[in-house]
Amino acid sequence: MLDFPARSDRPPVQVAPAETPGLRSLLTIAVAFVVVAGLYFGRSVLIPLTLAVLLSFLLAPLVSLLRRGHLGRIPSVMLAILAALAVILALGGLIGTQVAGLADDVPRYVSTIQQKVDTVQRLVLSRMTTFTRSLVNQPAPVDVAASTKPRAAPVGTPPAGTSPAPAPSAAAQKPIPVEVHQPDQTVIQLVQRIVTPVVEPLSTTAIVFVVAIFILLQREDLRDRMIRLFGSSDLHRTTVAMNDAARRLSRYLFTQLVVNTAFGVFIATGLAFIGIPSPVIWGVLGALLRFVPYIGAPLSAVIPLALAAAVDPGWSGLLWTACLYLVVEMAMSQVVEPLLYGHSTGLSPFAVVLAATFWTWLWGPIGLIVSTPLTLCLVVLGRYVARLQFLDVLLGDRPALTPVESFYQRILAGDPDEAHDQAEILLKERPLWSYYDEVALQGLRLAVIDAERGALTPAHLERIKVSIQSLIEDLDDHEDDQPTQDTAEEATAVRLRAEQGVPKTPPPDGAAPTGLDLAPAWRGAAPVLCIAGPGILDEAVSTMLAQLLEKRGIAARVVVHAATSRATIGALDVDGVAMACVSCLELSGSPSHLRYLLRRLRRRLPPEVPVLVGVWPAEDAILADERVRAAVGADYYTTSLHDAVEACLDVARNAQVDEQPPSETMAAAAMP
Repeated sequence: MLDFPARSDRPPVQVAPAETPGLRSLLTIAVAFVVVAGLYFGRSVLIPLTLAVLLSFLLAPLVSLLRRGHLGRIPSVMLAILAALAVILALGGLIGTQVAGLADDVPRYVSTIQQKVDTVQRLVLSRMTTFTRSLVNQPAPVDVAASTKPRAAPVGTPPAGTSPAPAPSAAAQKPIPVEVHQPDQTVIQLVQRIVTPVVEPLSTTAIVFVVAIFILLQREDLRDRMIRLFGSSDLHRTTVAMNDAARRLSRYLFTQLVVNTAFGVFIATGLAFIGIPSPVIWGVLGALLRFVPYIGAPLSAVIPLALAAAVDPGWSGLLWTACLYLVVEMAMSQVVEPLLYGHSTGLSPFAVVLAATFWTWLWGPIGLIVSTPLTLCLVVLGRYVARLQFLDVLLGDRPALTPVESFYQRILAGDPDEAHDQAEILLKERPLWSYYDEVALQGLRLAVIDAERGALTPAHLERIKVSIQSLIEDLDDHEDDQPTQDTAEEATAVRLRAEQGVPKTPPPDGAAPTGLDLAPAWRGAAPVLCIAGPGILDEAVSTMLAQLLEKRGIAARVVVHAATSRATIGALDVDGVAMACVSCLELSGSPSHLRYLLRRLRRRLPPEVPVLVGVWPAEDAILADERVRAAVGADYYTTSLHDAVEACLDVARNAQVDEQPPSETMAAAAMP
């Protein structure tokens, strides 16, 4: 007989079928292909324009500084352009001089490198020979029969008894020389051969500077025209987006220029001390290549390392050069850039690599240099244009999920370690109760919502329960610092009572100091009962509350919901209980089960013990309807763990004041 699995009463959760791409989606894909094709085929025009725009953003702070010095717009722009042109020409002349001086010593450097290569080869071959001999302990056996066998005559040897063929004459063996003569070049061809490689870079440079001049002169007018074209219906959003893009680009380019210039200066100075020829050209090369993300600095070190190996007969120069590049790059990337950039440029590391690959494929080496500024512009567009938001999600450095969503995803996946890592980051800026209220409880509410709509099975809920309990245990070593105003007032009251000579009652064993003397009813092993509601995740919330109370010096005990049922509540231990706190993460409409639970607690607890109900969905009707609250019958209602802890502290404080002798009560009343 075959055993079939039992069918569940709840219908299985089905994934909705994929939708057929609509006309808008297909149009978006077509537009994307057209844009990429236009960028590729129009690169000869777009590259100079892009470089001109970036140059204008780089020179904009200098132009603004000159205009604040009471210079007109045109003189300020021309002075900035002339300064940039002078820097470029000076660097070009310096590089040309250094290269000319370096070319004379190239043969000597080649011979030195060849000697070192030969040395390394001999060393490697000797090590390999020694290793091979160590593997072969015995010589190979000699085949006696093969050694005595007559050898065959080489191929082409005439048979015995025949005379050899006569050798060809020397005249027949001499090859016939062939010479190829190029026709003499005319003057026009000679000029074209020399000028053609120079015309294209010069024309591109001229276009870049001319366009940059007009952009700087017409900056406000161009901004107004862009607003008119793309965002006249929402001037505020468009203005904020353009200001954000301009600020990010100007800051990035200027900061990168300063950092790369400092990198080049340090490299050139260090290479000069080491003794590497033409150190200035390698410093300039390092500053330029460092605009390439990630691989720029290592690429700039290749030629100086080879030159160090060629100049120094030993290996010290090579080692010192490698250490110089490593130390300077680590200092710039790990210390200087985080301080100047504020630890972020607005792009994720994945976005930088992806952008460098994409723009290099489109525009070659120039695309590699301008990839980061262009991607910054795309990220800004994604932050302010709804249809381009995917660019911000893919390329931006902001978290893709909110802390609540990230918490729920990790707990749902059953990975408390990643949830603990996220909590460690958030707890650097907030106390423990804030993390529980603003992240953990909100994440558990998402789990409750998914469970109510049938998206979570009991196995999923059990895994979430185990994960959150593990997370709470891991966070037990965190202090609930950042004291509130009430705890500050309690500390002041303790100090005043100490000045007046009022003795202080020591806290119970294992309890942390709270700043107040606990009444006898609150000095037990567990004066607060943290009772879980009927939900499967309510026990986790009660555990959070008990942990926070323990950190404030009030011992607490967690009671599962099964211990408060009609059959088991008679066995509930209520000795030394001063307050009961019921946690309900889900009420599911009618609070009748909560009302019956409180009735059972009232019959079991002493009449003077107050009962607090924590209703974590703050929008629940029980918090807004007075009749429902009166029917439930709780003494306190809270919507956060922080408020629940403060309510327990207030009850403990009032109990301590009520049980003071009359003299101490009068002294406490006299305190401000």
